[in-house]
Amino acid sequence: MLVENWMSKDVVTVDVNDSMQYATRLLKEHNIRGLPVMKNGKLVGIVTDRDLKRASASDATTLEIHELLYLISKIKIKEIMTKNPITIPLDYTIDEAAAILLDNKLSGAPVVDNEGKVVGIITQTDIFRVLVSFTGVKKAGIQFAFQLEDRPGSIKEVADIIRKYGCSIMSILGSHDDQVDYRHFYIRVSDCDRKRLGELKEELKAKANMLYMVDHVERKKEVYQDYERPSGSWVVG
Repeated sequence: MLVENWMSKDVVTVDVNDSMQYATRLLKEHNIRGLPVMKNGKLVGIVTDRDLKRASASDATTLEIHELLYLISKIKIKEIMTKNPITIPLDYTIDEAAAILLDNKLSGAPVVDNEGKVVGIITQTDIFRVLVSFTGVKKAGIQFAFQLEDRPGSIKEVADIIRKYGCSIMSILGSHDDQVDYRHFYIRVSDCDRKRLGELKEELKAKANMLYMVDHVERKKEVYQDYERPSGSWVVG
């Protein structure tokens, strides 16, 4: 899951000397939330919709509308941009990029190659696309949630039971910050023998601590105990 495979490659940029009015128009036309700011072909900043709104609002209460429009046509991007923006290296993985965006409370960041050239932009929307793709949620199926012992073979034991009933495993998600000696796992499957689904559930519950089951085909959810979403990091298998 490398950033270069999921980033947006058609990057819309502005120059440091472009006007605030021009940047606002670009954001609306392309339905985006941020613009890398360039100077002589090099990245020197970033301007977001929040920056533009904040700059506009500062004088909105004291100016007439025509005065405000004139003002934003004269304000240069270099006056309101964030300098030295956080960037994502092209060869980073999606989870590394997601951690950077989360830690810095960013909706997106420019992607740069080894020479510092802007080659793309990665956003929250791109991260969501990865999550949807790797969980297989659009292919419906059934999702099982388990609390398993943190030991070698615990996932295989459950997976073997699932396969015994003809199910195909589409994805496995696991949490890293649960209670000591246990982890939560979420397994999405398809093509199960639905006539034996009841048997499958009973065998799984006998083998492991099953938290819930969501049948996206029948639109049914069964919660087997009080379930609290664990916090922390996740892995995709």
